[in-house]
Amino acid sequence: MSLFVLEIILWIAGIRGHIPQSDGFPIGRSGPSFGTGTGTPMAALAVAAAVVAGLALVLWAVVWLAIKVL
Repeated sequence: MSLFVLEIILWIAGIRGHIPQSDGFPIGRSGPSFGTGTGTPMAALAVAAAVVAGLALVLWAVVWLAIKVL
């Protein structure tokens, strides 16, 4: 499940597909670099939301564990 969540976050951020597979390098001039697309602010917002949600989950787990230990 966690790999699926990571794959979704990378897909939303637009990172997936940037690493060429076997002989996937284009010949000639390359396309625009990262940051010139129209979805970049939304991708950054999605990544930031995922990071905040992850940190909140970690904080919740630490507090829950501390209550159980005491």
